[in-house]
Amino acid sequence: MRIALDAMGGDHGPEELISGALLAVEQADLQISLVGDEPLLQSYLERRASDSKTAACLRIVHASQVVGMDEHPVDAIRKKKDSSIVIAFDLVLRGEVEAVVSAGNSGATMAAALRKLGRIKNVSRPGIASVFPTLKNPVVMMDVGANVDCRPLHLYQFGVMAAAFARIYNIQQPRVGLLTIGEETGKGNTLVKEAYELLKDSPLNFIGNVEGRDVFQGNVDVIICDGFVGNICLKVSEGLAEAAMQMLRNEIIKSPMAKLGYLLARPAFKAFKRRVDYAEYGGAPLLGINGTGIVCHGKSSAQAIKNAILEAVHMVRNNVNDVIARNLGADDREVSTGV
Repeated sequence: MRIALDAMGGDHGPEELISGALLAVEQADLQISLVGDEPLLQSYLERRASDSKTAACLRIVHASQVVGMDEHPVDAIRKKKDSSIVIAFDLVLRGEVEAVVSAGNSGATMAAALRKLGRIKNVSRPGIASVFPTLKNPVVMMDVGANVDCRPLHLYQFGVMAAAFARIYNIQQPRVGLLTIGEETGKGNTLVKEAYELLKDSPLNFIGNVEGRDVFQGNVDVIICDGFVGNICLKVSEGLAEAAMQMLRNEIIKSPMAKLGYLLARPAFKAFKRRVDYAEYGGAPLLGINGTGIVCHGKSSAQAIKNAILEAVHMVRNNVNDVIARNLGADDREVSTGV
């Protein structure tokens, strides 16, 4: 499997990204293209790759420009045609790789994907999905930031796309829920009420409305919402996990007995930390583009990058885009109606 890694994105610089790529090639049969400033990447690669066999699985593709995290996505990719993220998707277009992974500007990543690859047929709006830990199995939420203003048809299509992605977790009939302010039918704004009718009459395994408190219970496999609500859910979840861990540390250091208890329960605490750590879930797939792209957190560690690369591999091998195209192609809802 051939993967392009935007080696200039992220908060920690190329070294962390290259470390993640090296972890990935140690775990799977991969060829990874590191896209970015060649002299800089070469120096990092020589420093990190002591095993020549592992290093042989990585190649460098030069890109002279970088899209900053604070740049306007569309303007940036239009002006910076030789940026690492644009070149990475150009490799997909030329058939040199099967997927792109980036920890850079998420808006620019989506914009570059659309500019180079376009949308899957019948997809009105591509979106970003994210995987959340729950008390049971992981849940896929979509959209988490790409589309802040949506129509009912968009939410319906998010359900189709997210359900196709959820199947890579061996869930054959994903349970799809619509995020709103109450479980009862008719709860929510106009968007949610109209989307409910589309989902209810669809081939999806739609279980109805779900509330915010249901997100982490594990009784649903896919949660649908617009990107405004989804992004808030994502950021609140990340902040809550970090705050909970810090609160726990603060309480532990207050007394010797608490420290002793921590030592005895350390394995459980470590397991909990892994379970809520975004690094364990890789990145957020761009669903609806005519190709495979994964957006990673800007703070992604090498472990997170490795998991994002492996997630991209799973998406390609499970033909997620083919399933999306087939399911939407078999539907009689028209993209152009703007329902």
